[in-house]
Amino acid sequence: MPKVEFLFDFGSPNAYLSHLVIPAIEKRQGVTFDYVPILLGGVFKLTGNRSPAESNAGIRNKPEYQKLETERFIRQHGITRYKPNPFFPVITLMAMRGAFAARKLGVFERYVDEVYRHMWAEPKKLDDPAVLKAALIESGLPADRLFELVQTQEIKDQLLTETQRAVERGTFGSPTFFVDDEIYFGKDRLRDVEEAIAAKK
Repeated sequence: MPKVEFLFDFGSPNAYLSHLVIPAIEKRQGVTFDYVPILLGGVFKLTGNRSPAESNAGIRNKPEYQKLETERFIRQHGITRYKPNPFFPVITLMAMRGAFAARKLGVFERYVDEVYRHMWAEPKKLDDPAVLKAALIESGLPADRLFELVQTQEIKDQLLTETQRAVERGTFGSPTFFVDDEIYFGKDRLRDVEEAIAAKK
């Protein structure tokens, strides 16, 4: 069975939309995607890339087309729980470190689901520590313990290491997928990802 990885940052709406579609692929193909938290801001810095919001600013027709693409994807996959975050772009450093803390505490999957919900289904300003903490409490997650862990050097280093490793493997943004060592970028590549999984089985 191939190793399938999903490199994600909570700040990317396209990563969130991918997250909603991944379970159906897992079910069809009998695989489990390995979720790898990375810091998109760090990736952009290391690769000289910029977010679409920045790079498309002032380009005629392109932002409108991308909005259309998103609407098509949402329709195609029957997605109902998505709203643009009015606080976008949200600085995700704390939330991404929290993913490593959640893994340490054995609540990783629930943490990912819930932070994504608070970011893109019921959007909040998650780079405000008080808002993030309240959201985690509302989700029944161990907020105090998570907040302690994100301050530790061990957790900070894990996010940094994973982000650097992602760039060394060819990553320049999120969502990025790997099927073994083959890289795919963007939510619209999920069909190719599924084909690659099927071919490698």
